Amino acid sequence: MWLLDYVTRNSFSKSDPSCGDVTAANMGNVAVNASLEHRDVPIVAPYGIVYNPPVGEKSLVVPLSKSEACVGVIAPDKGLKEGELMLYSKGGASIILKNDGTVLINGKVYE
Repeated sequence: MWLLDYVTRNSFSKSDPSCGDVTAANMGNVAVNASLEHRDVPIVAPYGIVYNPPVGEKSLVVPLSKSEACVGVIAPDKGLKEGELMLYSKGGASIILKNDGTVLINGKVYE
């Protein structure tokens, strides 16, 4: 009996984190095509932030104890300086928090 338990526990290894293209996003879940196809993977984000990544974005899927989660997309270079923060949408809307205390909303400066 102990041998069967040991073999069962040690024959399955957890998958490694993988990066791939988002193929679908709907209601807080994504499908990602990486080395394996991941379907209905929940999106993990900080509290208060909800998003659906666009199809084609590179996404990171990490294993959990009994499932897996999409922890975000690979951030593109937006020309930000160290310490700055940007929120943006596929449609082009953006908010940038600058190091000098100014806020840019769709390119317009607010102090």
